[in-house]
Amino acid sequence: MGCMPTPSTAAERRIRPLIRLTPLSQSLLLAGNSGGQVLLKREDLQETGAFKLRGAANKMLSLPKEQAARGIIAASTGNHAIAVSTIGRKLGIPVEIFVSEKLHELKRAKIESLGARLRTVAGDALLAEQTARHEAGRTGRPYVSPYNDAEVVAGQGTVAVEVLDQLREQGVDRLDAIFVAVGGGGLIGGIGAHLKKESPHTQVVACWPENSRALYECIRAGAIIDVPEEPTLSTSTAGGVEEGSITLELCRRVIDRSVLVSEAEILAAARLLWRSEKMLIEGAAAVAVAGFLKTAADNAGKTVAIVMCGGNVDPAVEALIKES
Repeated sequence: MGCMPTPSTAAERRIRPLIRLTPLSQSLLLAGNSGGQVLLKREDLQETGAFKLRGAANKMLSLPKEQAARGIIAASTGNHAIAVSTIGRKLGIPVEIFVSEKLHELKRAKIESLGARLRTVAGDALLAEQTARHEAGRTGRPYVSPYNDAEVVAGQGTVAVEVLDQLREQGVDRLDAIFVAVGGGGLIGGIGAHLKKESPHTQVVACWPENSRALYECIRAGAIIDVPEEPTLSTSTAGGVEEGSITLELCRRVIDRSVLVSEAEILAAARLLWRSEKMLIEGAAAVAVAGFLKTAADNAGKTVAIVMCGGNVDPAVEALIKES
């Protein structure tokens, strides 16, 4: 255990009044006959249905009041927008969200119902981010990035703070590995940074869809590069990485292992949990489950956590998962 608190330790105390302490539940299904334990960190049960509330809360609570009063600008494919809008409503901060034209109508309606103003960008999620940053600079309003921000990353890392606390409460003194789906790198960056100090023996396993693995290729290249993308069920992790993102170097340092999974493996993981546990998870969470299943033999007899990062499933994906 480290002597000095990590940024995520401080963030956890700051955001506690605004977020749920989500369950860490055992999965006998995934543990199978491995002789170990598989624990699911149920961020799909967070108030907004995803972990993003943590980073948004930490960032917005960290802003000086006079800055926050000008209003917040953000960009998102859905979950981050819902998180920023929710925290904005709780704190009385005006929120403007830039979204890709590809955003699902149900998510668009959800964001608007939370009181945020939506601005649609004719392009992908990365272009929406770039447009939002430009507008923030032009108007002098704070920009809340989905991942490229130290306070956001620290907020996402509170998942790891809770996991270690909950393991202690359950009488478990060792976490051998944690599986996390990766998009821009904010979640795994925050989790990994906390664990490297507080539980350095824990293997941090990054899980990517083969079809959408921008940060994986950037880490391999040692620089932010353009990476071709194919459609994926993991819509929450899709999209390129912003130039100059702090998550590139951070993830290079904290990720111990990377696993790429196919669309068939993502769908099979989501279907397994639905059919066996009646647990409906979004594609990004299924990526982490699929990553675990692909490497399960390596974790026999070990205590492993899987971050169920979200449960906001698009109707078309839900139909695929529930297909008999």
